[in-house]
Amino acid sequence: MKPLDFDSSSMEDNTSKLKRHRQILAKAATTTMGEEEGNSEMWNNFSNRFRQVQSVLDLNRLLIKQVNDSHQSRTNDNMVQNEGLIRELNGNISKVVSLYSDLSTNFSTIFHHPDNDNTNNH
Repeated sequence: MKPLDFDSSSMEDNTSKLKRHRQILAKAATTTMGEEEGNSEMWNNFSNRFRQVQSVLDLNRLLIKQVNDSHQSRTNDNMVQNEGLIRELNGNISKVVSLYSDLSTNFSTIFHHPDNDNTNNH
C-alpha cells in the first residue's frame, strides 16, 4: 500500500484559518446578552447566539480537516498534535450544546411571557 502524500502547505493554511476562527469565537464569546428591551434587541440577541454557534461549527470543520490531514501524514508529531485538536473539538461541542440550551431557554421564556415587552408601552 502506497503512503498518502501529505501537503504541508494545506496544513499551514488550515492553521491560519483555525487561528482566525478562534479569534472570531473569542470575540463572540465576550458578547453578553443583556436584558431584552423590545423585539429588535431580542432578535439581535438570538442572531448573536446563532452567529456564535456557526463560528464554533466552522471552527470544528477546520479542526476535523486538520485532524484528518495530520492523521494521513502518519508522522509522530502530527499524531501527538491530534490529541490536542480532538480535545478542542470536544470542548467546542460542549460550547455548542450550551449555546443551543441558552437559545432554547431564552426563546421559551420570551414566548411564555409575551407581556414583558409591552409593560413599558402602557
